[in-house]
Amino acid sequence: MVVVGAGAAGMSAALAAADRGLDTILLEKSRWFGGSTARSGGGVWIPGNYALKSAGQDDALENSKLYLDSIVGDVVPKVRRDTYVDRGAEVMDFIKARTPVRFTWVPDYADYHPEQPGGRPAGRTVEPVPLDASSLGAELERLHPPYTKAPANMIVTQADFRKISLGMRTVRGPLTMVKVTVRRIIAGLLRRRMYAMGNAIAIGLRKGLVDARVPVHYETELRDLVVEGGRVVGVRVLRDGVEQVVRARRGVVLGSGGFERSAELRERFLPQPTSVEWTTGSQNNTGAGLVAGMAAGARTDLLDDGWWGPTIPLPGRPWFCLAERNLPGSIIVNQAGERYMNEALPYVEAVHEMYRGEQTGVAHVPSWMVIDQRYRNRYVFAGLMPRQPFPGKWFKEGVVKKADTLAGLADEIGVPADTLARTVERFNGFAATGVDADFHRGESAYDKYYSDPTVKPNPSLHRIDEGPFYAVKIVPGDLGTKGGLVTDERARVLREDGTVLEGLYAAGNVSSAVMGNTYPGPGGTIGPALVFGYLAAEDLAAARPADQQHATRQTPEKETA
Repeated sequence: MVVVGAGAAGMSAALAAADRGLDTILLEKSRWFGGSTARSGGGVWIPGNYALKSAGQDDALENSKLYLDSIVGDVVPKVRRDTYVDRGAEVMDFIKARTPVRFTWVPDYADYHPEQPGGRPAGRTVEPVPLDASSLGAELERLHPPYTKAPANMIVTQADFRKISLGMRTVRGPLTMVKVTVRRIIAGLLRRRMYAMGNAIAIGLRKGLVDARVPVHYETELRDLVVEGGRVVGVRVLRDGVEQVVRARRGVVLGSGGFERSAELRERFLPQPTSVEWTTGSQNNTGAGLVAGMAAGARTDLLDDGWWGPTIPLPGRPWFCLAERNLPGSIIVNQAGERYMNEALPYVEAVHEMYRGEQTGVAHVPSWMVIDQRYRNRYVFAGLMPRQPFPGKWFKEGVVKKADTLAGLADEIGVPADTLARTVERFNGFAATGVDADFHRGESAYDKYYSDPTVKPNPSLHRIDEGPFYAVKIVPGDLGTKGGLVTDERARVLREDGTVLEGLYAAGNVSSAVMGNTYPGPGGTIGPALVFGYLAAEDLAAARPADQQHATRQTPEKETA
């Protein structure tokens, strides 16, 4: 078995294949392991898993199926959605048994659509417990660089981040900072190398592969699939400037990620405007697996969609907005100076609203997040602590604008001053009553997760009236693309006519998302990557070999059986 891509999907597939006794090799384009998973918050949305059960948060799997039925619908076949729910807990048990990763419930991190049938306000998301990576040795140096570092290099979990984002507004903020500081000091004294979030998942899976003796070849770039007699029998790769063929006796699993870093594919498939500078996905996700699969005759779907999120295009790197939009005292306006959505929407849905405006002729890209000095004094913002001034470079690059009055701010961002004034005045009225009559912000349990519980009557609404005022540029960024090769419930890639493309499997963002055009909750990307990588290996292990003789495979050193 040949696996392409050392992210969550590829490593899950390789680990499951090795566990079934298959001779397995993993090929990775970059010099790193972990892919976009290593850059992520590390949430995993898999209903019924052991961590939820141990926290007393388990519920009937039928509720999860109902939830996916209600939010995904027929965009994705029900059998595929149901298989994900039915097999997910088994995959989590497998990872627990074969790797050092352990998961824990993220308290009250609501499903993204908790009011829909089957949704849970308490959430179904788990995250990795911080783990000591010392046992990985020198291989740890190949961990994919993170999206952003935690403050002072502290080990911060998703549960921690929620509390820290509130600054000093509640006692939980400073207490959490003390906790992570003590955690860091203890780890240093004990000579531990502690990692959390997506790093912990990537490290745990890589340690599992080391223990299973699965070879990982880095800097090995997929160029094409080898197809013989209508069956995929290997891959053509480029390594050290030399093209090589790696043959697969049973099959190939693509876990090579999406195409978010390909300007050409973004222009071809995604809504406009778009930019590779707006994504936080791995720099190496340029769509090689997608292109190779299409060339082999694979069907594709959802290519015009992504794991979107309103994003601040900071100099040097984009900032994916989470808590900033939910916290009270902020609004997002378009280029007419008007609100056009509930700013606290789940991030995929928020960008859908941004692009919907472009489609109707109302310019929403870029938009502007309008806040006042009170907001800046209270909350963490894009990695800056409360009261910490915006860097001068952010102003110089035009990402942040500042003015003493709303009229002055309107002039800075090029919107009608009277319209912006009316927008803010109306919003301030909603903050006073606690009811957003226009977009219902603060009504969903998800809206409240990153809100400020000290603000009444609505923890997501507060007036904007304390100058100076700021406007922060917002663009439609993403965590990765969600369109790709169409697969069935066994992760087998399908042809245009719906038949199976023998010998080819796909999982993760190279495949079209089991979540369709939506997002069920935190971890709705990593969960399917883990599950369908595992299911690909399971099916492939039972598949009939391409021939009954030992096929050969070319490694960088020699040809071996």
